[in-house]
Amino acid sequence: MKKRTITALSPTRTIMISFLLAILAGSALLALPVSSADGKAVPYIDALFTAATSICVTGLVTVPTVSTWSIFGQAVILLLIQIGGLGVITVLSGVLISLHRRIGIADRILIQDAFNLNTLSGIVKFIKSVLAGTLIVEGAGALLSMLVFVPEYGAKGIWISVFHSVSAFCNAGMDILSEESLCGYAHNPLIMIVTCLLIVLGGIGYIVWWDVVKALKNIRQQKLKCFSHLTLHSKMAIFITVFLILGGTVAFFLLEYNNPLTIKDYPLPDKILAALFQSVTTRTAGFATIPQQNLTNASAVVALFLMFIGGSPVGTAGGVKTVTIAVLFVSSLAAIRNKEEAVFFHRTISKQAVSKAAAVVSMAFLILFTSTVLLSVVTDADALDIAYETISATATVGLSRNLTPLLNLWGKLIIIVTMYLGRVGPISLVIAFSTKKNNSSHIIKNPMEEISIG
Repeated sequence: MKKRTITALSPTRTIMISFLLAILAGSALLALPVSSADGKAVPYIDALFTAATSICVTGLVTVPTVSTWSIFGQAVILLLIQIGGLGVITVLSGVLISLHRRIGIADRILIQDAFNLNTLSGIVKFIKSVLAGTLIVEGAGALLSMLVFVPEYGAKGIWISVFHSVSAFCNAGMDILSEESLCGYAHNPLIMIVTCLLIVLGGIGYIVWWDVVKALKNIRQQKLKCFSHLTLHSKMAIFITVFLILGGTVAFFLLEYNNPLTIKDYPLPDKILAALFQSVTTRTAGFATIPQQNLTNASAVVALFLMFIGGSPVGTAGGVKTVTIAVLFVSSLAAIRNKEEAVFFHRTISKQAVSKAAAVVSMAFLILFTSTVLLSVVTDADALDIAYETISATATVGLSRNLTPLLNLWGKLIIIVTMYLGRVGPISLVIAFSTKKNNSSHIIKNPMEEISIG
């Protein structure tokens, strides 16, 4: 009986519960008077919302981060962002490693599931590399940000720089600069470029990091192209990321070029930089240098598309992921051409990968559709604003057309649940609530019958 209880709690369910407990613990801390800037306890629903948006690294806020929370409250938010970006299981494993505690097989399985890895070998080394790499990148981002924030804010600029770097790397999009995000730094190349680099490095995925490093080491003695040494996963992640960033930049540049509410009066270099930043931040980062409600409808639609895709697997970003979209696109193209195999960069994509990609996108659409309908029922807002809000929550982006602060109690609860489901991941939900294991050794199978698709 005891064994059945233990095995009933799958790794994915454990991850879901750990995120939920982290949200509840964070909300309890943020509800304390000491967390508030004015010493008065913030309403619990706003504390819960802030804890959820922090641990889910979304960035949607019902109350301004800069003016609502004390240093203690901001520190709690920053801790939640870091835990949410790395993953609760990763942080706990890091603590055990630092205490020289042994990582058991059950913990290794949890880490494998949290990072969607294909093997249990090298798990401890992988966690150490993730933690060390994160510390190095966030530290470098903070130091570069200090070049701007320290001269402007004095000693406080150190804390602002650390908060900004962690938030950007974890793709949270929360800041303690102003109530208008980074709009005041739209003409500051250093902040814009550093923030973009942090977002991309966090969102590209840790697997790509180590794959690139390994490829560079392998070709040090040879005059070969680095890209050819990468795994298919890394090639897909890098190719789609570059394609979406450049494509989004061109789209936003052209669509906003003559928009007097955004970049019409910007010098040409600033227009390009603003378009680039908008393209990068929509892929689950959530920082804004342009008020999103001022975008043209065409730009808003492009933003919805980029937000839904998000970053890459095994990183800090949300969305259905670049590799997922690439797999679906290639498999669809193969079906159109009546080919049996989907091929990308001269490599065949497995049927299992195609099925998993379809499951991820289908579940994301289900969450998005349900959230949009429910929010439309409880909120009297423009349809585009609602869609922007729900996609932002589902993909854990954090961009809003100024709707979040206006949400009522039910609206806040809907977005909290949407952020949670979006962060845990559509495929995790499928696995978590699946009660029947797939066993290919069954002798009796259901009969197969052809069906029509499309």
